[in-house]
Amino acid sequence: MDLYKCRCIQVRGGKANEIVDEVCAERRYRLQVNGMPVTGMVASAEQLEELGAGFVVAEGLAGHVEGVEVQDREIRVTAALRPRGEEVVGSSGGASFLRPLPRVTSDLQVGVDDIYRMTAAIESDDWRRTGGLHCSVLFCGGELVAKACDVGRHNTVDKVIGRAVLGGLDRSRCVIGCTGRQPVGMVAKAAHAGIPIVISRAASTDRGIAAAEEAGITLICFSRGDRFTVYTHPERVAGLME
Repeated sequence: MDLYKCRCIQVRGGKANEIVDEVCAERRYRLQVNGMPVTGMVASAEQLEELGAGFVVAEGLAGHVEGVEVQDREIRVTAALRPRGEEVVGSSGGASFLRPLPRVTSDLQVGVDDIYRMTAAIESDDWRRTGGLHCSVLFCGGELVAKACDVGRHNTVDKVIGRAVLGGLDRSRCVIGCTGRQPVGMVAKAAHAGIPIVISRAASTDRGIAAAEEAGITLICFSRGDRFTVYTHPERVAGLME
């Protein structure tokens, strides 16, 4: 992870000390699809191929990608594009493209202990060191297959989705876990990617919950320690109501 060392003054108990702190670095990139500009992106400088592939699929611009190339500050994706929806800036801070949500169909189930285990994986050393990063993980077939940290919570989701896209994984057997809130724009990413279960350590919103219900996604939030809240489609949590 690209971290920046900064000299600053820390105050503890009213006493000031000069320290060297590690803070997150953010970079600006341009996303192109088939040679045409799509949007600007502010992101951490890792897993950029995954970021490009994941963004295109998670925003419903395409179902698959044919290739990704990163050159300097440009992320170039090749894909068979769908008609482009209206571009908006979502509460996640990134560009989104409004379009009807697809219905996610999957018979995948997870157990309570699986949710605890997946939640515990949503951490990283850089997250603990800086406090300025979000983190997302991707499980497929019950195994951790991707982890991404970024200054933007939406980017972390795009990056792990991108790993599934580039790796040819069966996304209907995947679970996303993340640190970030789940407003409608974040839930929509899982829907467009065909991922049936989302676990977040944070909250959702009314529209995020409504979107998950509409799209057939099991939305689990406030997953911390030994507790979590299932907002939609609880049938995918085995033994929940027994």
